[in-house]
Amino acid sequence: MHADVIAYNESLAAADRAIADLLAREIDRGLPEAENKVWHAHPVWFLDGNPVAGYSKLKNCMRLLFWSGQSFDEA
Repeated sequence: MHADVIAYNESLAAADRAIADLLAREIDRGLPEAENKVWHAHPVWFLDGNPVAGYSKLKNCMRLLFWSGQSFDEA
């Protein structure tokens, strides 16, 4: 995992960090070939240079993000 993503997660409060760490592990597991980095201030995973998944901390929750759904092989 990219050092900036690790730093992002470490900057969060304990409860939010637990969620972020879980999301990062699951996204990494589901997209092992993806590159990840902090993009527009939150962690994002890329396939062939296109953003496909990420997450961000909102005021009272964590938001799971998806882009480019057509890039996935699954129905």
